[in-house]
Amino acid sequence: MSDLQNRLEEFLVQNDQPNVLEQITPDASTREYFRVRWHEAPAIACIYPFNELCKDQYEACLDVTNVFLSADLPVARIFAADDRKKIIIQEDFGDTILRDVLQNSDDAARENYLDEAIRLIARIQAATPRAFEMNSIASRLAFDFEKLRWELDFFTTHYFETLQKSPLSVVDSKLLFAELDEIAGELAETAKVLTHRDFHAANLMLAGGELKIIDHQDARIGAASYDLVSLLLDRVTTLPTPAWLAEKRRFFLAEREKLGLEKIDETYFTREFRLQTIQRCLKAIGTFSFQSATRGKTYFIPFIKPMFEIVLRAAENLERFPNLQRIIKSQI
Repeated sequence: MSDLQNRLEEFLVQNDQPNVLEQITPDASTREYFRVRWHEAPAIACIYPFNELCKDQYEACLDVTNVFLSADLPVARIFAADDRKKIIIQEDFGDTILRDVLQNSDDAARENYLDEAIRLIARIQAATPRAFEMNSIASRLAFDFEKLRWELDFFTTHYFETLQKSPLSVVDSKLLFAELDEIAGELAETAKVLTHRDFHAANLMLAGGELKIIDHQDARIGAASYDLVSLLLDRVTTLPTPAWLAEKRRFFLAEREKLGLEKIDETYFTREFRLQTIQRCLKAIGTFSFQSATRGKTYFIPFIKPMFEIVLRAAENLERFPNLQRIIKSQI
């Protein structure tokens, strides 16, 4: 039995709740999740390890949940929280993950679900002023140059060194890093709206016939395209067509306007979307490489090549980043 589970059992006993646990395996998390009973209703318990990073995540979860709920976004209500034990008891949305639903849906249903998810992205962005008014942690964090560049370094470190055991040459590193600096610098200038940060089909659930948002504690200010890239291009094995992506971008821009958000020129947004695609998908490759090589989660490996192909297509469409293009071609 882990220390985290021991902590949860003590917490339940102290609060006169049934000490009956069903562990839920997280995808790529250091937290542990259990299904419990809380005042006779099903609930989810999240337990954080005792370290500075997880302390920050615990506080961010409480903070961002407050912001999202105040904006009427569909996140789990918090029933109880223990600052000392770093435990959160929250609403249980069940077991129906959107990713599983999409895999078993026909084309029409799949498109409807994705469109509903896109509407949620627009609603998150509409909550940007509220995040600042509440002085939320999310409003004080941004995809600035340092953060974006750190994520790109995470890619180069864990794909080439940790997974492939083949670091880039000094010359290739210098050429590639100059282009990655360009990407991070340009995207940092677009960081103006509230983003979920990990908005994909595994972090959306179906409960009561509606989509629900989970794993939102890392929300921060970023580009308008960030969550859309994450939703449409995360863990794909077949590249979506350019026409389909263009349709989804137009749908998203229209949904933003319906909510009274600033109009974004479609040509400008397409360019930003492609630039964000490069950054977000390279970061994803870094995560897949790290999880595969250091945590034995090799089921991430089949997603690496399609991610590279998506990045390559975006760079080619932008007619930029020749060294990145060359290095990717050497890997696929």
